[in-house]
Amino acid sequence: MSRVRVGVVGCGNISAAYLKAATAFPILDIVALSDAIPAAAEARSAEFGVPARSVDAVLADPEIEVILNLTVPKAHVEVGLRAIEAGKHVHSEKPLGVDLEDARRLLDAAKARGLRLGSAPDTFLGGAHQTARQCVDDGLIGRPVGGTAFFMCPGHERWHPNPGFYYLEGGGPMLDMGPYYVTDLVNLLGPVASVAGVATRTRAERIVSSEPLKGARLPVEVATHVTGTLVFASGAAVAMTMSFDVARHKHVPIELYGEAGSLIVPDPNFFGGQIEFASASEDWRAVPTRHAYADGNYRILGLADMAQAIRTGRPHRASGELAFHVLEVMQAFQTSSDTGAAVAIDSRPDRPAPLPAGLATGELD
Repeated sequence: MSRVRVGVVGCGNISAAYLKAATAFPILDIVALSDAIPAAAEARSAEFGVPARSVDAVLADPEIEVILNLTVPKAHVEVGLRAIEAGKHVHSEKPLGVDLEDARRLLDAAKARGLRLGSAPDTFLGGAHQTARQCVDDGLIGRPVGGTAFFMCPGHERWHPNPGFYYLEGGGPMLDMGPYYVTDLVNLLGPVASVAGVATRTRAERIVSSEPLKGARLPVEVATHVTGTLVFASGAAVAMTMSFDVARHKHVPIELYGEAGSLIVPDPNFFGGQIEFASASEDWRAVPTRHAYADGNYRILGLADMAQAIRTGRPHRASGELAFHVLEVMQAFQTSSDTGAAVAIDSRPDRPAPLPAGLATGELD
């Protein structure tokens, strides 16, 4: 199977994880790096040995089939549309966009051109989450009834070298961390039917405690504590909280409750982790992971899956339709908070196909 040639647009903090993980997937050929700040692309080029080029040159190169869009959230749609206009498939960092209508334009543009659109997160393809999916599909917990999903911390200004964008339009805990949780929940339970939520902003500014911007004051434009309930089309109801305002907590990332038992699902920001199961008559026990991609950071797995799907003609798993649904769900929390009413979710993507158990690293089917 011939390799798929990929050009990267955006060489910020997350790009290193993608470029390291790319070496695990023979289907991928990363041929160019670019950034609106040329020095950023040149630095990654020196680190990984991939040529640095201008953004315009990467988009214009007829040999490049896919653009890996690692720009900041507010630029995802703009860069994605430029890539589609240039005839390229696109795989984007999350979220798909910061505005639902703009994200719809991106989805529609890709469909009109017969091009693939994919999006992070792809951690739901990790071994722990695929094994948890198999547990649900095999009926281990019985009919799913409900669950909980929590990400709570004091804020990214504690560790990120340039955290300002987390508090501007397109940031906040829901659009930053929510994609991991909502995507994994859709993988486990299917699409969401409605959302009821409350979104609050506790401070108008944040003070950076990480280097090199320690002491800088950051304006806060978005809600920093978002909580509510997801009702799935299957009938399951999941309580969810995403927050940059919580000093400490003891909640596990995800729990699922079924008529026959309960399942602890590990942090959906990672590919691995320990799954646990318990029932009314059986205490918690570990569930062995049966799927690949649980032993490291494979943060390019969704793109590799899309690249193989391009070659074989099958649907790809981390799809634009899935990412659009996740964005609609996340934005519904703010809408529900503003209106004081539950919000119906219109999109209904198919659950992504599960990965087979027993794959070797680099395999996807």
